[in-house]
Amino acid sequence: MSGINFYTAFNNFLEKGVFSMKKVLSICIVVITLSCVIIGCASSDVKKKLTSVTIPDSVTRIEDRAFYGRTDLSSVTIPDSVTSIGNAAFLGCTNLTSITIPNSVTSIGTSAFAGCSSLTSITIPNSVTSIEWDTFGGCTNLTGVTIPNSVTSIRDMAFSGCKNLASITIPDSVTSIGGGAFFVCTSLIVINVSTGNSAYTVENGVLYNKNKTVLHTYPARKTGNTFTIPNSVTDIGGYAFSGCTSLTGVSIHNSVTNIGDGAFNSCTSLTSITIPNSITSIGHTTFSGCTSLTGVSIPNSVTSIGMAAFGGCTSLTSITIPNSVTIIWAGAFVGCTSLITVTIPDSVTRIGPQAFSECTGLTSVTFKGTIVDYELITVNATAIGGTSISPFDGDLRAKYLAGGIGTYTRARGSNTWTKRK
Repeated sequence: MSGINFYTAFNNFLEKGVFSMKKVLSICIVVITLSCVIIGCASSDVKKKLTSVTIPDSVTRIEDRAFYGRTDLSSVTIPDSVTSIGNAAFLGCTNLTSITIPNSVTSIGTSAFAGCSSLTSITIPNSVTSIEWDTFGGCTNLTGVTIPNSVTSIRDMAFSGCKNLASITIPDSVTSIGGGAFFVCTSLIVINVSTGNSAYTVENGVLYNKNKTVLHTYPARKTGNTFTIPNSVTDIGGYAFSGCTSLTGVSIHNSVTNIGDGAFNSCTSLTSITIPNSITSIGHTTFSGCTSLTGVSIPNSVTSIGMAAFGGCTSLTSITIPNSVTIIWAGAFVGCTSLITVTIPDSVTRIGPQAFSECTGLTSVTFKGTIVDYELITVNATAIGGTSISPFDGDLRAKYLAGGIGTYTRARGSNTWTKRK
């Protein structure tokens, strides 16, 4: 099947964020209200270049999407009359190299500077208390960020895709850091936490909550190829190890009860991992893109395998699905091209769309029980670039519905399955 699969779609969205959507050329207009003057935007096929903008000091707010998609814009001067910068205000301004945010600004919206790929540094004023979702996502040339002591929260994906960010310091004031805040920060070597911070700590460059029960972020460029998670850890945070391409092995103790979504996403050198029997579910995209992973033992404590959990694990040759699993979500094993055989235990009652799609090496599937729901998630096939929402390629779904429990085989690459007698 051609098109974009769940693994690809998930990772494109997470890595590139909202700014990967189709850009809209906008023209800045001044909108007069009863209380203030704001910068707004109107969608238009504007051909006039806008390289530099000085916002007048009558403006108090830069409206949502005000400069959205202005790829010609290289510099903006914001006066100290401005108190807020709206959602996606400068999203996709790929040539923006310089901007100074004045101390008058108290709020910066979601995706405000996402996709500003020419921005090399940013100073956040000490009037700002929160760095929102995807605020600086995809600022691929950002090498330095100063987070002031006024900031109390850094939201999910705040700096995702900042591929040249080598270090970051968390000030005393920060009490909350969202999952994937540093997702795909592939140059990140060290995270520093100010000594007075009451919520977070760092040990050997790894970010934990203060009492070390949650492992939040393992820097993608940290030296060493193996890591043992401390016994105190009960929760591996979302995207904690994502993009750690040098890691070949991680030891997880039975103290861990939760592995967050995308925790080991794109750990391309990870060859094996043992999931302890303290884990009850494998989250969405947890091991997706682990292209060197050859085998995984899923414990019989696990009841669900998440969306794209093993998507794109192209070296995975075998997988044992225990009799505890009841749900295999959409795209769980999509693109596992080296997978040869799969046994679906009788505990499984639901398999989502594309669960085993594009497993081109898969030649044998054994069903031990009755699948009552093949389409747990309603998916518009066109929206994900596909032509079918069947869990398997070819006619296997139809053959199984007609033939029931048993083993079905095909020649490699064939779309025709036959029930073994």
